[in-house]
Amino acid sequence: MKFNTPTSTALYSIEEAIKVYRKFCQKNISNVIEDITVDQTLILIIVDKNPMLTQMEIAELVFKDYASITRILNLMKSKGYLKKDINESDRRRSSLKITGKGKEAIKMLTPVIEHNRKTALAGFDDLEIHQLYNSLQKIISNCKNEL
Repeated sequence: MKFNTPTSTALYSIEEAIKVYRKFCQKNISNVIEDITVDQTLILIIVDKNPMLTQMEIAELVFKDYASITRILNLMKSKGYLKKDINESDRRRSSLKITGKGKEAIKMLTPVIEHNRKTALAGFDDLEIHQLYNSLQKIISNCKNEL
C-alpha cells in the first residue's frame, strides 16, 4: 500500500538508503569481527591513513559531535584497537595510534568494505556513480549555503 506522506520524497529515499546500507554493512562487519561498529571501522581507517588528524577533524569526517567521538575513541582504546596518548608537541591534544589489533581489524575488514560498496553500487556504471555523487554534492552545498 502506498501512502502520500513527506517520506515519499527523494531526500527521504536518500536517508532510507543510508540507513539500509549502514545496517547491511554492520551485519557484514559483525560476521567478521563481533565487537566493532561501522563508525569504529571508519575511524580506524581514517586514523590509519591520517595519523596526525585531531579528534575534532575526525569527528567532522564521520559526522559526530566532539562528545560522541571522545566516547567512541575511548571505547576503541578499551577494546584495544587504538592507543591514545598525550601529543608531545601540544599537550592539549591527543595522539592516536592504531594498535596491532587495529591493524589486523583493518586487514580483515577491507574485503568486507569492498564487498559492501560493490553490492550497494551493483547495476551502476561509472557515469551513474559520478552523476549520483555530483547530485548529492549539490544537495550538500545548497543546504550548507543556508546554514
